[in-house]
Amino acid sequence: MWIGLLCWPFMGLHSAGIVAVGLLLLFLSFRFFDRKIGAVKNIFQKIPGRELAGRIPRNLWLGAVLLAVMLLPLALNKYYLDITITAGIYIVLALGLNIIVGLAGLLVLGYIAFYAAGAYAYAILSTQYHVSFFAALPAAAVLALLFGLALGVPTLRLRGDYLAIVTLGFGEIARIVLNNWDSFTGGPNGIMHIPKPLLFGLKLGSPVHLYFIVLAMILLVSFVIDRLNNSRLGRALVAMREDETAARACGVNTVKLKLLAFSLSAMTAGMMGVVFAAKMSFVSPESFTFWESIMVLCMVVLGGMASIPGVILGAAALVVLPEVFRQFQNYRMLVFGAAMVAMMIFRPQGLLPSKRRRLELEDPTLPSPDESGEG
Repeated sequence: MWIGLLCWPFMGLHSAGIVAVGLLLLFLSFRFFDRKIGAVKNIFQKIPGRELAGRIPRNLWLGAVLLAVMLLPLALNKYYLDITITAGIYIVLALGLNIIVGLAGLLVLGYIAFYAAGAYAYAILSTQYHVSFFAALPAAAVLALLFGLALGVPTLRLRGDYLAIVTLGFGEIARIVLNNWDSFTGGPNGIMHIPKPLLFGLKLGSPVHLYFIVLAMILLVSFVIDRLNNSRLGRALVAMREDETAARACGVNTVKLKLLAFSLSAMTAGMMGVVFAAKMSFVSPESFTFWESIMVLCMVVLGGMASIPGVILGAAALVVLPEVFRQFQNYRMLVFGAAMVAMMIFRPQGLLPSKRRRLELEDPTLPSPDESGEG
C-alpha cells in the first residue's frame, strides 16, 4: 500500500493500485515459500546423500564456475557482452569499496574520485606520452594510492556522518578540478582517442579481450580481499569496525589500519579507472559524478558488506537489471528506491551476508535466553 501511494502521482490511481496489490501478493508468497523451503531443508538434512554432496571439494565448485564464466562470451552478442564488461568494472569497484566500508566500517562517499584519478592518468599518459596500458596500470594505482593517503591522513579522527561529509566534499572537489582545468584535463570536453590495450604488439580492443582483462581483475582483487579478510589484518579491521576504542585498547594500530584501507581501496579504483578509459576511449567529468559513488555504495550494501560473493551479486544486479527492464525506465528510480528501502527493512545484512557478519548478528552456538535461564 505504501509503494502504491508513492506510485500514485506518476502512474495514476488505477495503475498504482495494481502495483500495490501485486507487490503485496509477492511479499505474501515469499513469506509462504520461505516456510516451505525451511521445511524442505529440514527434510533434506536427514537424507544420507547430503553428506556425500558436502564432501565435494570447494575447489571443484569454483573451477566449474570459473569455466562457465570463461565460456560466457561465446553465448553473448556484442550488446550483452558490453553490459557484462560494465558489470565487471563495477564489481571490482564495489570490491574495492568493500575494503573500506565493509571491513573497516568507514563511510566514504567520494570513492569515485579515485576512479577518476586512474582514468585520467591513463588518458593523459597514453595520449600525450604514449604510455602503454599495462605500464599505466601500476602508475595509476600509485597515483590513486597517493590520493587515498591525501584523503585518509586528514580524516583519521573522523567517523560516521563527519567522515561521509568530508569524503563527499573530496569527490566533488576532484570533479570540479577536472571540469575547470582545461589545459590539462580538457575541461568539460574531456580527453578523446584513448588507445586500446596493447600486448606484445597485439591490439586488445575487442569486447572479448576487454572481458578477459576485467575477469582477470575480478579474480585478482577477490583473491587479495579474501586473503586480507582471513588474515590478522582482516580481523583487526573488523575489530576496528565494531568498536574502534576497544580495538585501540587491545593494541590495534587504528591509524595504520585506516591508511591501509584507504590505500587498498583507492588502488583498486585507480586500476579500474584505467580499464574504463581503455574501454570507452573517452573520459570526461560527467562520468565521475556523486551519483556514481552512491551506486557503488548501494552495490556493497545490497549484496552484503564484507562479503565477496554478496558484493559481486549486488554489483551485477544493479548493472544488469536496469538494462533488462529498460522499457520501464520512467519508473526505474522509483522502483530502485523502494527496493533499497525494502532491503533495509527485511534483510539489512544484504543478499549474501558474510559468515562472520552473520555470526555477529545471530550466533547459533550461544544459548537462547530461555535455555540460559536469563530474561
